[in-house]
Amino acid sequence: MSRELLYLADAVAHEKDVDREVIFQALEASLVSASKKKYGQDWDIRVDLDRKTGNYVTYRSWTVVEDGQELAFPEQQMHLHEALQRDPTAVVGGKITEELPAVEFGRIAAQSAKQVIFQRVRDAERDRVVADYAFRKGEVISGLVKRMEKGNAIVEMGRAEAILPREEMIPREAIRPGDRIRAYLQDVRRVPKGPQLFLSRTCPELLIKLFSQEVPEIANGIIDIMGAARDPGLRAKLAVRSNEARVDPVGACVGMRGNRVQTVVNELRGERVDIVVWSADPASYVINALSPAEVSSIVVDENTHSMDVVVDEGQLSLAIGRGGQNVRLASQLTGWTINILTEMEARQKREAEDTRFQQAFMEDLGIDADLAMLLVEEGFTSLEEVAYVPIAEMLEIDGLDEDLVTELRRRARDRLLSKAIAAEEQIHSSKPDDDLLALPGMDEALAQQLAARGVLTSEDLAELGADELQELVDIDGERAKALIMAARAPWFS
Repeated sequence: MSRELLYLADAVAHEKDVDREVIFQALEASLVSASKKKYGQDWDIRVDLDRKTGNYVTYRSWTVVEDGQELAFPEQQMHLHEALQRDPTAVVGGKITEELPAVEFGRIAAQSAKQVIFQRVRDAERDRVVADYAFRKGEVISGLVKRMEKGNAIVEMGRAEAILPREEMIPREAIRPGDRIRAYLQDVRRVPKGPQLFLSRTCPELLIKLFSQEVPEIANGIIDIMGAARDPGLRAKLAVRSNEARVDPVGACVGMRGNRVQTVVNELRGERVDIVVWSADPASYVINALSPAEVSSIVVDENTHSMDVVVDEGQLSLAIGRGGQNVRLASQLTGWTINILTEMEARQKREAEDTRFQQAFMEDLGIDADLAMLLVEEGFTSLEEVAYVPIAEMLEIDGLDEDLVTELRRRARDRLLSKAIAAEEQIHSSKPDDDLLALPGMDEALAQQLAARGVLTSEDLAELGADELQELVDIDGERAKALIMAARAPWFS
């Protein structure tokens, strides 16, 4: 190989800013390809290229196998007795190597080398882009829109290209080639073709990063951003807290005459931002998140992770927001399911629940309506509470004496035991159908649980929604969806 090609390798490595070794490996690969064209495509050929002189040596190798063993790859394998004739130290599983006359690096080999070099350079450049930007994942970066492809924006960022998918653009945002945009670097990953940097302008993280850049108190750690929720292009909510009592977190984020929040709003194409104070108390946090609506009262249900929020009739539309926007964002921000009720709706719901609890106590404990309602009014809602609340607490209730409390607790425990036995018998007596057991992702324990709750066949399962299935058995949302789709497969076949 001539020194001129060594100079070419150096020039390409310098121009493309890739490791010189990448170019040499590409040259060796092209020489291997040229050698196989001359000697045989099935041969095991290796080329060693001297990085200093440009000289290269070509070798052919065989793998040594036991005598009598059939050669699966005759061009690449050799029996032990034959290998020992060439190399007395040969062993089964080892390699026998023989030098071959090197092919001339002619026009065809040079063309092949050129193609391999360019491909290796492209791969190296793409690997470098991933390496350079991997540590910047999660940052807000800016770039120039180079072109639009199928509604997606291809953004130029120096020598790298990023993609802003259509679904990650703010709705009704007009982005054109030549525009400079800022976006959140959501992902950096190796893909065979196209940009490897993936941007977003709709994620809540962009809102958090923009405020972190605009508000020095956030960058200094005086104020923490505790969460964000967005309806991109329309409205957003940001929860903040202060680590210093003298600093107002909302005022700091709004800025003098609203200049800080307005900068963020302008960047998000007029998206209105509500800044609320975070609280460790879930009820207070939800009340703050529903701002600017005023809350009359709130009932927290830890079991369902939901809250009933009562507002005056005049505050109802403000609390819900246009299209449910305000309550939806508040729910996303806090992580709680929020039910907005008027005073009348809350009273009706409370009365309906009280009646249901009263009927249940009358049936399960065998008591009259007055005693059942007394228990409900004192906050009892289940047999477990009647059975296991300390006697001293129950004796504080007017109208209950020690004998009555003891009897109520005994009846409650007996009823709980009866229900547990009945449930166990139902589990053992209910048998799931074979088609339910055969579903992908189904196991016998889960099928037995479903059968005990009346879901015996795959058709029964197909009729359920994912949330309904999760109410019946304790499984995650993804598995629930997968099982239901598997059960519904015959509908689409």
